[in-house]
Amino acid sequence: MPEGYARRVAVTICDVGPRDGLQNEQEVLAPTLRAELVSRLVAAGLPRVEAVSFVRDELVPQMAVAAVGSHDGSELSGLVLNEHGFERLRATALDRVNCTLAATESFSRRNANASVEEAATFVDGVLAAADRPVTVTISVAFGCPFEGPVDPGRVAALAERFGRAEVVLADTIGVATPSQVRRLVEQAGANGFHGHNTRNTGYANALAALEAGAHVLDASIGGLGGCPYAPRATGNVATEDLVYLLDGEGVETGVDLDALVGVSAWLEGVLGRRLEGQVYRAGPFPPNAPAAASSATSASE
Repeated sequence: MPEGYARRVAVTICDVGPRDGLQNEQEVLAPTLRAELVSRLVAAGLPRVEAVSFVRDELVPQMAVAAVGSHDGSELSGLVLNEHGFERLRATALDRVNCTLAATESFSRRNANASVEEAATFVDGVLAAADRPVTVTISVAFGCPFEGPVDPGRVAALAERFGRAEVVLADTIGVATPSQVRRLVEQAGANGFHGHNTRNTGYANALAALEAGAHVLDASIGGLGGCPYAPRATGNVATEDLVYLLDGEGVETGVDLDALVGVSAWLEGVLGRRLEGQVYRAGPFPPNAPAAASSATSASE
């Protein structure tokens, strides 16, 4: 095990598939199917699932709120971008608030219709009023589709401002490399990393974030996702691929890999297309053929 991992022998995997993953799909899944996806992820042992985004349904109909309820043993979170969304979340049984704000003005205007300072002031208000844990995700922390490379000092200043919350740095358009992730996680003192595999660096970046001291990693079942406001921002890190990697590196996740393979097999049937993930097609190794076959079969029935 590399020396850097000695700091963190366990990690919290947050599956963002029901939110970040599905928001980029052309087909709008029924709320009952999205709630079932959440339940299947919880049953696979995911310690945290981002279940929904409290945005205007007409803007992102994929995120129309489903009645997901609460799940023992797993923390369910919801994304909020404004006061109205925050009030809607507070009326639910969700366990955690996720506030996202951009590191650049251009992306902030397109994603939240607010300046960075306006979005930051809203986050300050959430932190003051929240009755449950808060995660602050800083999007486009490594690169912006409209402004290019992002000043690390700007990201670190935002992270310091929200230091009383859990801070996650997001490589929203998948441009970061491991050394950049390692440096910025350390500089910002970030708790987590949200990676995309758009340019095939997402998994290496996740390991770099762990080496730098992060203990929360976002991923999306089957590699679903992207961002509707970021051109060509495809390719979330696939949850099952990340779990396979971490298991092999001796990092504890508490997630049942065979069960995740079954979830992706079920989701492939629901969406009617092959997903981006690799492990659900290749299978775990050493192979656990009976368990994997059983999961895939039951999921497709």
